[in-house]
Order: sequence, then C-alpha cells, then structure tokens
Amino acid sequence: MYQHPLLNRDKMSPQEALDILIEGNHRFTHNQTSKKDYQSLIEITKDKQHPFTSFLSCSDSRAPVELLFDQALGDVFSVRLAGNIASDKGIGSLEFASKYLGSKLIVVLGHTSCGAIKAACDNFREGHIGEIINHIRPAVRQEKTVLESRDSSNEDFVAKVCAQNVRVQIKQILHSSDIIEDMLNEKKIGLIGAVYDISTGQVNFLEETLKL
Repeated sequence: MYQHPLLNRDKMSPQEALDILIEGNHRFTHNQTSKKDYQSLIEITKDKQHPFTSFLSCSDSRAPVELLFDQALGDVFSVRLAGNIASDKGIGSLEFASKYLGSKLIVVLGHTSCGAIKAACDNFREGHIGEIINHIRPAVRQEKTVLESRDSSNEDFVAKVCAQNVRVQIKQILHSSDIIEDMLNEKKIGLIGAVYDISTGQVNFLEETLKL
C-alpha cells in the first residue's frame, strides 16, 4: 500500500525528501512501481495539499515527474516549462510551494534530447519560442569544452548544454528569490539539479548542485 501521504511531512528533512525520490526512480527503472489507491488519495488530498517536493522541469511529454519518481496525488508540486527555465512566474510558483505548502526540496530537472536545448544550440529565434531560448543561451555560451559542431547535430554538445542549463537555472533561482535563498540558509529546504535520461529512465542527480 502507498504510504507517503501518511508520513509527517512537517518533520521530513530535505535529505529524506531526496532519498524518497531516488528510491522512487529506482522503482520506476526496475518496473517495480508502488500500488496506489487513487480513490483514497483523492479523499486524503481534497481539502489540503502538502507536497514534499517541488520541481522545475521541462514540459516534454516523455518526462512527467510523478511517473519518473513513482509518486502520486499530493506528493509533487510540479512547475513545467519548456527547457526547465527559471522564469519569474516559475520561480514564484516554487516560492509558493516552499514557503506556503511546506515542500522540503526543490529539484531543477533537465532531460536528454531536449527540444528547447537543441533549439538554443541552433540559435532558434522564431515567435514566443525565442523568449524561452533566451533563458537557455547563457548555458550555450558557458559550455566551452566542445569546440566544433556546436549545434544540435552534436549529441555530446547538446548533453553538456543540457546539464549546464540546469546549473544556470539554479543560479537564476538563487539570484532572483530572497524567499528561497533565506529558506536554504535556514535549512528549511534543499535544492538540487538533475538530468533525466529518456533512453534509460534513469535520473542522474548533479551532486555539485546540492544545497541542504
């Protein structure tokens, strides 16, 4: 039986929240996802939400965070924008989840073969998509290890820009949000970046980004 809604989330630490996600992704990749009684979960969560984690992730249809981490109703506060960009509205949503809903961990999650990352690598500018790409351009500029074929045809370049974009968006969150910065300093929440591999189902956490 699925137990997470019964945990005392007020007393959960950021590390415990991260451990739950790691265990959940392991179940997902091994086809051992937990049985969930959704009718009971609807009843438990109908009057109040108390997600233990919040995500800034990509809108890609292949990367729904609840499935990737074997979570259910009420577990995850999910902010999804193409390229997992830290827009002002996205950051505001993370602030709300952290300060007012009690989320213990923020995860910025990129994924392999991301269309937004590829578009940024190709300097795409059309329509409102270009506004998204503007948030990713710093990651393209900062990736300096690949010297040739710096476009979407180079899988290694795309992968490195993807990981760097996660770091860039984390930096933007910390730069823009006094609420999140203060909660991190007070050890009330944690923050970490990660990249989801769409070919394996595995989530690789970027340990150097971890703030607990």
